[in-house]
Amino acid sequence: EEPQLLQQQEEEQSQSVSLQDCLKLLKGERDEQRLAGLLLVTKFCKSDDLVSLRAIYDAVGPHFLDRLLRTGLGKGVVSSGSGENRDAYLQLSVTVLSAFCRVSEIASSKEMVSKVPMIFEVMSMKSGMPVLEECYEFLYLVSTASEDGLTALEVIVCELAAGSHLMELAMKLVQLMLKKLSQGIVENDHLSELSVIVTKIARQFALLQNALKFEALHLLSAIFSSEYSTLLHDALRVIQNENWSNHMRDGVATILQNRVAPAEKFEALILAESMVSIKGEGWLIGQINLPNVQDPIPADRCLLLVLESSRVEVAVLLNELAYSKYEASKSSSSTAETIISKQQKVTIVFSLVEKIIKLISNIGETEGHHLDENTFIKAINGLNETIGVVLEYLQDAKEHGQKVGNDLLASVRLVGSYLAEAPVACEDKITELLGYMLSVEGEHESSPFYSVCFLLPMLCQKTMKIEGCKLLASSGGYKAVVDCLMKLIEQNRNGVENNGCIFLACDAIMNLLKMEQMTFSEDESTFISLLKALALWTEKTNDPSVVMMASSICTLIFDMTSENALLNHPSLSSSCLNSLSRLIARSLASWGQDMSDAAKADMDLLEIVTAGYSRWADRFPQIQKAVER
Repeated sequence: EEPQLLQQQEEEQSQSVSLQDCLKLLKGERDEQRLAGLLLVTKFCKSDDLVSLRAIYDAVGPHFLDRLLRTGLGKGVVSSGSGENRDAYLQLSVTVLSAFCRVSEIASSKEMVSKVPMIFEVMSMKSGMPVLEECYEFLYLVSTASEDGLTALEVIVCELAAGSHLMELAMKLVQLMLKKLSQGIVENDHLSELSVIVTKIARQFALLQNALKFEALHLLSAIFSSEYSTLLHDALRVIQNENWSNHMRDGVATILQNRVAPAEKFEALILAESMVSIKGEGWLIGQINLPNVQDPIPADRCLLLVLESSRVEVAVLLNELAYSKYEASKSSSSTAETIISKQQKVTIVFSLVEKIIKLISNIGETEGHHLDENTFIKAINGLNETIGVVLEYLQDAKEHGQKVGNDLLASVRLVGSYLAEAPVACEDKITELLGYMLSVEGEHESSPFYSVCFLLPMLCQKTMKIEGCKLLASSGGYKAVVDCLMKLIEQNRNGVENNGCIFLACDAIMNLLKMEQMTFSEDESTFISLLKALALWTEKTNDPSVVMMASSICTLIFDMTSENALLNHPSLSSSCLNSLSRLIARSLASWGQDMSDAAKADMDLLEIVTAGYSRWADRFPQIQKAVER
């Protein structure tokens, strides 16, 4: 141990002497002295000795380092050698620059960021030389050092777009640096710079027709799958130039229409989902321009490619999910992770399919977007197949007694989105599964709520016919709709407005009460709870639509009971009946020649209340008294 200690002391003493000699040379007046000092740096200064590196950098100064780099590039001359030893100067310059950048304060300086274009120039000139490794080290250290790092990264990508043959390595460097910078991008508000980087890479993604196209795909996919992707969407929406979004469509279409690995097809779907989120569903329809392809490509090609690829992914993922959940060995430690991973992928393809449903349903109303009949039929067939697969997944879950899961809730949402536009689709399967779908819960729900909300548009349409009412009544699904309405009313009273869902739930319940011959005794507690919720909802509102909707439902419930029956129920108080009496009186008071425009808009509801009151008024003396007051 003693000889080793003596050796270490000698090395430290030698290094101290060398540092002092080096600093003297670096502070010399002649370039020859400074060059000699930098050569000493490369021989004795260790990469982790940040204190010495800082002292050396301060001694030599950024101006001489800049002149040395320019001389190596043939753009300037240091006084020694008149540019005769350019390669040596270049090697020395890049070596010391990358060493100095190990000190974060130096790496983050404007002087270092300003050298990024010149370092890229070195890389383009010296492909395959040892200096390249130090160039990449410099770029990495500068780009990850500070908030100015992303500016350097943007410069790198601009060089990328110039067609450098180092593009592949540069893309990998960008990906590596983005991982390092991920938190700082949001904290330092660098999303605008990142959005510019995305547009530059998008161009390469469209134009490249070699292996580098996949590097661009991987990089874009990583960016749009990152934790800051939502904020990035906002930054990309304000970019005026539309070329980048066209480039993205070109690249996605090329990947999806060729035989590529499933993982790469899924990455293309990630890009498609992000683009639709940023630009709207119309992005799926647009002119596609591919290199070396002369014949025009139909504008709907991307739409059909995305739909078909999504349909395949849905089938594969749901099949694998079902196997992992119900068939795979319970002792498998990877099962839980596998399920979570596949559920995340399902979320992406479900989102795409749902947006395609929205596009197809609004195609006639969307300016500038048209589909011919053949494409429309292909899209509908693709959607029918996809929804059929999702319904089979739900059937499988029902048979295994599974009602809780975000994947199940997402499946109900997708089915609800489609049936809202095509309520007669998959009728046999819907008849079989309606009660189950209304019972599905998300992982953090204590009872079904969102599943019912997702199905309300379809239920409103189905209950317009007697068959739909019978289905909702026989499945017991009406109880779920009533529970959902009561929760929505409670949210509304707490300041969370969701009138769209509230009125949909009211419409479905009212359709059921009008058409289905139900009796109050069948589920007395459900109707009592609903009456109490409606009384609370309308007590402090002046909205005529709310008053008329609530009083219409109360009117139809009153058809099935009497005032004495209600007062004898332990959970309904006399004050609640007073509130209901005032509600009916308010709605009937709007009848007459001086009706407001709002009352005229709700004329059909007013007719329900008026007709109902004439049927049951004698059974409700308290309400009759309030009306006549």
